[in-house]
Amino acid sequence: MEILYRDEHLVAVHKPPGLLVHRSPIDRHETRFALQEVRDLLGQRVYPVHRLDKPTSGVLIFALDPASARGLVGAFASGSVTKTYLAVVRGTMPEEGVIDHPLAEEPDRFEPGGGNVGERAPQPAVTDYRRLADVELPVAVGRYPTSRYSLVALSPRTGRRHQLRRHLKHLFHPIVGDTKYGEGRHNRFFREELLTVRLLLHAVELTVPHPATGAPLMVCAPVEGAFESLLARFGWLSAVPSRWLGPQGKSMAGEEIQPRQRISPVLPLL
Repeated sequence: MEILYRDEHLVAVHKPPGLLVHRSPIDRHETRFALQEVRDLLGQRVYPVHRLDKPTSGVLIFALDPASARGLVGAFASGSVTKTYLAVVRGTMPEEGVIDHPLAEEPDRFEPGGGNVGERAPQPAVTDYRRLADVELPVAVGRYPTSRYSLVALSPRTGRRHQLRRHLKHLFHPIVGDTKYGEGRHNRFFREELLTVRLLLHAVELTVPHPATGAPLMVCAPVEGAFESLLARFGWLSAVPSRWLGPQGKSMAGEEIQPRQRISPVLPLL
């Protein structure tokens, strides 16, 4: 696992998709966890201070001592942390906006009282979004002769369980690859024709008050692998800041034209 930043108080790593942050009763069969991998990599105890869903990739922070853990947990709880995610969603999103839609807690069904969802009142949940690029493909995935998708930057102000995935579903722009809240036909199209089998949600940037100094610390996890390849295929590399791209993406972005504009490529289906 790649280390993005490390000092004596904390470490930030690039979590790959498909990896749990720590042991969970929902995935009893799992034997690999980010917490133990980072612990083994550093040779010391680490303390989780926030989490990413198993299918989500990107910046993940661990504290290296109890005092730093308390400070970081407090920063996340108070909303002092700025988080930015990249997502590919179905349809053409508005240019920008705010999703202010309360969400009921979704507890793990294996936890005590986990089945009493109806007794839990919805809690405030707010997400800012901005469309970076969009594409219209000459492929009839649904009932229309073409299919549209958007690349969006998401910044949650609150931290409800599955907030981004549920908020995008609420807007009828579900995240591609989301098997719980998404749209099966579009997920299947990306999986079978574009060879993209993952949830297209990536925690690309995080700014947190440093637990020792209080100064803002910004950490980026560039997109990579299938996500980066998809951005290149759709002509979207130039639509994102260069710090969000890996070396290959940066070199390819220089060859693109018409950044931040709608494009209608004829993609060869595999």
